[in-house]
Amino acid sequence: MDNHSYNYPSDCTPLTKSARKPAGSTVVNMGGAEGKCAPRDYLVWSLCNTLYVNFCCLGFMALIYSIKARDQKTQGNLQLAQECSDKAKWYNILAAGWNMLVPLLAVVLLVLLLVHLGTSQGSFDFFGEDGFKSFMKLFSW
Repeated sequence: MDNHSYNYPSDCTPLTKSARKPAGSTVVNMGGAEGKCAPRDYLVWSLCNTLYVNFCCLGFMALIYSIKARDQKTQGNLQLAQECSDKAKWYNILAAGWNMLVPLLAVVLLVLLLVHLGTSQGSFDFFGEDGFKSFMKLFSW
C-alpha cells in the first residue's frame, strides 16, 4: 500500500513538503513555578551518610527522603518535595554529626588512656621496648 491511496483520519495529516510549517521557537512551562526554585534533594550527601557508619539508619532515612524529594520534584509537587527535602537535610545533619562524633570520641579516649597510663605508677613508656608488654599486663587477669 502506498501513501497516496491510504485514507488518513481527519485529525491526523501526514507531513509532506507542502504541509510543513516554518520552524519557530517553543516555550515549555514546567509545573507553573515561576520565581520559585526547586528544592534540593541532598541525594549525594545521603548516599555518603548511608555508606559511612549509618548509626541508627539515619543515613538510610535521609536517602529515603532524598529519593522522595526528587520524585515529588519531577512530578511537580513542590510543596511535598520541600517537606521531604527538609527531612532529608535534618537526617543528613544528624547522621553527619554522628559520623564525626564517633571517630572524635575514639581519638579522645585513646589520648586520655595514654595520658593516664603515662602518669600512673611513675612513668609508663608505651612506645619503649617493654611498653606493649606492660600495656597488655593491664588487661590480663
